[in-house]
Amino acid sequence: MHPLLQLAFDFFDPPAAQPPKTRTPPPAPPRRSRPVAPPTAGPVVPQPRLDQILEPAAFRHPRANREAALGASVVAFEFKRARRRNIGFMVGPEGLVVSAPNWVPLSEVDAAVQSKAPWILKKLGDASDRRRRMDEARIEWRDGASFPFLGENVIVVLDPRHASAGAVLNTAGEALPGVARHMLHVGLPHTASEAQIRDAVQAWLMRQATRIFTERLDHFAAQLGVRWTRLLLSNAGTRWGTAHSDGRIRLHWRLVHFRMAVIDYVVAHELSHLRVMDHSPRFWETVATVVPDYARLRGQLREEPLPPW
Repeated sequence: MHPLLQLAFDFFDPPAAQPPKTRTPPPAPPRRSRPVAPPTAGPVVPQPRLDQILEPAAFRHPRANREAALGASVVAFEFKRARRRNIGFMVGPEGLVVSAPNWVPLSEVDAAVQSKAPWILKKLGDASDRRRRMDEARIEWRDGASFPFLGENVIVVLDPRHASAGAVLNTAGEALPGVARHMLHVGLPHTASEAQIRDAVQAWLMRQATRIFTERLDHFAAQLGVRWTRLLLSNAGTRWGTAHSDGRIRLHWRLVHFRMAVIDYVVAHELSHLRVMDHSPRFWETVATVVPDYARLRGQLREEPLPPW
């Protein structure tokens, strides 16, 4: 803290000239007036700065072992040593993870984090917004609940008459603005628990996923000149699909929440790996032959949040 310096300025008026001596009448008696109390000033309270009023944004990884102040934000991140050539940054649902080779000193790691501050804060902000939207989309499994299917909302209707079928989709509803026109009649009594309703809807969605994925695999395999051998439904936490050299294709069953164009991108992506087993420019050229706007669809797949299941 630098010491405060106080400067005192003295102002002097030049001496006034002496007026000539003249006879003047005696002054009139002063008029009586009510005394006026001098203004009182309370103690001067300094106004707080904006950064003292607002809480700094904080992003904390659950396994954080290092912390950095990036602008007005505090970022607690997970730092790991890894066998790699340079310092790596990854922002996921849990927060920031920084990886560095064993020979890189911590001072260089901290400097690298500071240099990437704009990118880190943007990615963390995007991830935070995505989590908020996912929480808002959380489904309460009950009669009248809604969930996305092929890009449209579907309303759950508990209907014991369909107990043998499990669930039946009714698409005869009128397309009113903001109102779901699809209803899934689930063969459960109105006393069914949330877990029973969720499991019944999931079973129906997985049957639809098998049917839709099979149709789209056949469609794009013919265009790409490849042969797939087996479809497996996945529940992986981070991958939408996987292709194996023997023709096996694994697709996440929750892809059926998205509209058909997004599903087509993922199917074409995995089938293209049967021709090019990497993500080289040749691979993306292969994808573009059947899905020209794959970049836009890929962005939608990343940005559109799915409701927690």
